[in-house]
Amino acid sequence: MAADGRLPPDCETDRRFMAAAIRLARRHLGLTGTNPSVGTLIVRDDGDGPVIVGSGVTAVGGRPHAEPQALAEAGDLARGATAYVTLEPCAHHGRTPPCAEALVAAGVARVVGGASDPDERVSGKGYAILRRAGIEVTEGVMAEEAADLMAGYLTRASRKRPEVTVKLAVSRDGRIGLPGKGQVAITGEISRRQVHVMRAEADAILVGIGTVLADDPELTCRLPGLEARSPIRIVLDAAARLPTGAKMVKDAREAPVWVAAAAEGCDRSRRAALEAEGVEFLAAEIADGGFALPELLEDIAARGVSALMVEGGAETVCHFLDEGLVDRITVFTGPVEIGREGIPSPIAPERAPEGFHLVREARYGEDSYSEWVRKS
Repeated sequence: MAADGRLPPDCETDRRFMAAAIRLARRHLGLTGTNPSVGTLIVRDDGDGPVIVGSGVTAVGGRPHAEPQALAEAGDLARGATAYVTLEPCAHHGRTPPCAEALVAAGVARVVGGASDPDERVSGKGYAILRRAGIEVTEGVMAEEAADLMAGYLTRASRKRPEVTVKLAVSRDGRIGLPGKGQVAITGEISRRQVHVMRAEADAILVGIGTVLADDPELTCRLPGLEARSPIRIVLDAAARLPTGAKMVKDAREAPVWVAAAAEGCDRSRRAALEAEGVEFLAAEIADGGFALPELLEDIAARGVSALMVEGGAETVCHFLDEGLVDRITVFTGPVEIGREGIPSPIAPERAPEGFHLVREARYGEDSYSEWVRKS
């Protein structure tokens, strides 16, 4: 232990505090605009063991960043301490100095970083600023876990589109619903609450117009205290068939609704009626009878969406899979059986499409949960 507050390099200690920083970063997922939700901890050891003296998470809206908040909380105790940051500290000047320079000015002795930042204004440059100032830098601690949490930002920065997560609820016999029957209860209350958590952490949620017409979903987060974290609702609706009486239209001014529609061929009066209710329209290209999804995703990303959930229906999910645009697959499997007349799931609960690997499994009451991520 160092009497000057500095933590010596130690793999177990570094992983413990980085894991805590990652948990902190999750607090503002879906709330930080185009910036990632980053967690920072300032830790020092004056001889009695390591103590967190400052913490910060990227603020709602994206500013201020996590590092200056943690440094402000630590005050003079930051000098000689170790900073744990889930993403490489930024190196570019905006209205405020780079976070790397803030760490230097605060006098931290060591910085432990998680994921690398693909932004060319940052990549490697933040660490270079720290090293030039004589600060010890340890890179890549729990990098995979940190990157998994901020996959939306990293995908948007590197591929110019949102990270796409498909979410499905599948019966034990591999069905997702019954034709013409609207919503069918497949999973239990615990799973449904977990889905609401996922919605709260996403920037936007997308469905096809067929799902809206059949189920009239709200697609909001309805957990007590998290209602304000409902994502943008996006509907693939080439002909603007979304009813003005749909549930999502009724609260479009509280939780935004975007309709991706063809530039030509829409009923102008229907479009005007939807716009009067607060619905926004995205001009979408139609190619070979379907949406040009890569271009649509680029447009959505340009509007600040980094994490996109695709909730259905089966045809919409298949389009995203066929285009190779799915990055993550989440499947909740319930104990009920729907029968042969049910709609087959585009993804079998027991296995993911080729090119994906299983990253986690869980149980939610009587339901099982599996999550796959595309192999890099």
